[in-house]
This record gives sequence, structure tokens and C-alpha cells, in this order.
Amino acid sequence: MKIQLAIDDLTLEEAITLVTVIEKEIDVIEIGTPLVYQEGMRAVTTMKKRFPKKEVLADLKIMDAGYYEAKMAFQAGADYVTVLGVTDDLTIEGCLRAGKEMGKQIVVDMICVKELEKRIERLETLGVSMLAVHVGTDQQAEGRRPIDDLKLMKRCCRLAEISVAGGLSLDTVSEYAQLQPQILIVGGGLTHAKDPGETAKGIRKKIKEWE
Repeated sequence: MKIQLAIDDLTLEEAITLVTVIEKEIDVIEIGTPLVYQEGMRAVTTMKKRFPKKEVLADLKIMDAGYYEAKMAFQAGADYVTVLGVTDDLTIEGCLRAGKEMGKQIVVDMICVKELEKRIERLETLGVSMLAVHVGTDQQAEGRRPIDDLKLMKRCCRLAEISVAGGLSLDTVSEYAQLQPQILIVGGGLTHAKDPGETAKGIRKKIKEWE
């Protein structure tokens, strides 16, 4: 299982400092949507240049102009780009075409998808090979947890790999790791940890117990 660091509410400089500390314990650096708003593709390019051995995900949450926007992120250095599962199939197909041309990967973010089982079946038919369980911060505030969506998606997925996000931390990661998603996404659990280095080591140790 891979650990993906989601960087949302840090500056680019703060993010670079954090990644430098925990680089050995993470696999994917996610340029979160708020950081994309702040810095644009510069954040993607900068991270890829500073940490070339790490995979970089641009969390664009594409909703339209799939081919154009996905290709822009890939050209900036992203290895993965996200598109929303609630968008039109044509947009997702455009993203997939850009990914195929560039030899990169599209991740479909399933936030706010109502009929998960039906939508997963359709997405896999389109050729999607990575799906992201995502319970947003607003939904988490109302008590919703991504573990339920993860269990459902594990049952439904025939081909696609799964990543999971939504409040994962040192205290909760084991609960998710035992369900064997391919990628565990940790945001505030690392970006706001008192000791990010030790916390990252702890998360990695707990994940290894389920590998």
C-alpha cells in the first residue's frame, strides 16, 4: 500500500519543508485543490523537480474540458490527475485520452456520487483504472466516514485500484489498511502533526502490519 500526502492548506514553501522531513515514508505527493488555487501548475512542477523520485498527483477535480485540463497537469509534471465521478462521461473520456497519450494516470474522485455501485460499473466500462473514495471535510463535520464507502467500493470494483481519503490519521489508518486499498491518503494527520517525521513513521509501521 502506498501513502499519499495530501497538501491543502500549506504554502508551497511549507509543503516543501514538510516533504523534506517525511520523504522516506511517503510515496505520492498530492498537490491539493487549495494549493492548486494558490499556486497553479507551478506547485506541481516545483514538487516534481524537487522530489523527482516521488509520484505527484494534481488534485484538479476536473468537471469539464477533461482532455485540456488533464494534459496541462501532465505536462507540468503530474503523474496522476483527478476528475470528478459526478461529471459527464465525455469529460472522463477526455481525461483518459490525455492520460493515455502522456503515459500517465487518471484518478476518478467519487465524492458526492450517489449510486456508487452503478457508477463504478460504468466507469470501469469506460476504462477507468483508479477510483478514489473521498468524504469531504464538510461531510466529515456531519459525521460521515469514508470507511463505509471503501467497504462498498471494495465489493463493487472488478478492475480498478482504490485510494481512500477523508480524515485518515495515525489513530485511524489501521482500520483502513486492513481493507487493503492500494493508496491511503493522509492530509491533516501529517500536515498538522506535532512531529510529522515520527507520525509518518508510525503510519508506515501500521500499514506494514496489514501488507
